[in-house]
Amino acid sequence: MTDTSDTSDTSTKTRTRTVFLLAHTGRPAAIRSAELVVQGLLRAGLGVRVLAFEAADLPLPATVETVPEATPEVLDGCELLIVLGGDGTLLRGAEFARASGVPMLGVNLGRVGFLAEAERDDLDKVVDRVVTRAYEVEERMTIDVAVRSNGDIVHRDWALNEAAVQKVSAERMLEVVLEIDGRPVTGFGCDGIVCATPTGSTAYAFSAGGPVVWPEVEALLMVPISAHALFAKPLVTSPTSVLAVEVQSGTPHGVLWCDGRRAVELPPAARVEVRRGAVPVRLARLHHASFTDRLVAKFALPVSGWRGAPR
Repeated sequence: MTDTSDTSDTSTKTRTRTVFLLAHTGRPAAIRSAELVVQGLLRAGLGVRVLAFEAADLPLPATVETVPEATPEVLDGCELLIVLGGDGTLLRGAEFARASGVPMLGVNLGRVGFLAEAERDDLDKVVDRVVTRAYEVEERMTIDVAVRSNGDIVHRDWALNEAAVQKVSAERMLEVVLEIDGRPVTGFGCDGIVCATPTGSTAYAFSAGGPVVWPEVEALLMVPISAHALFAKPLVTSPTSVLAVEVQSGTPHGVLWCDGRRAVELPPAARVEVRRGAVPVRLARLHHASFTDRLVAKFALPVSGWRGAPR
């Protein structure tokens, strides 16, 4: 019998570490940033994989691996997904991260970028931390969404930030009844309802007047959009709650948007159910900066005059 243990150990040690790179190639800044990241990773001996249609826009060396299709399987064997871009690109990366289970490290090239862990000026640090594996991984809560018509589920989806039930026609409001854990709460006419995660509390739900919820808080949010009602306050529920939005018969058709990326037209009298997602999104973190500091920095909040707690 041949002993293959030594060969197995050697192959494990020499196996190339691979990082997947996703970039918004429509931006010159993203093209230059991608080039710098790829060069740094290759110099350190790591493999890099990109989508073929993005590689066509990037000045990449021949050693970079390209894959033709944007499916979760393209991340097989990758230890990390690096995403360069704005919020839309980061949410596209989150789709890959959730489906593959590979952690996502976002580099913000847009305006706010709450999902990003680094900024454009941090590219050298990003490469160094990836090469030395000096990062931690945290899980972000998602939501699962089901659309029912006449009791039957006609569509399923998910979101990292939010699921928004919105009106289609500008001239008429959407008439809805809100439900929490199988009990009705209130009904009114509105432009829509946002059902969000804590991660999404700084996105669409924030624009609609919802509260900022720290990411480590486990909760679900329900935020009305331009409601014509006296009681139309944002609601924060248990993470085990089931939220439902029932579109009333006779009201104009609505549309369901998930993370502002995937849309489906709602059938008449549709019922949209939202609950905690079964699969989280894994995010790579480079440092332990508090969410409070991140919030102040991203929104440029005025904090001059702060003295801090007495010592």
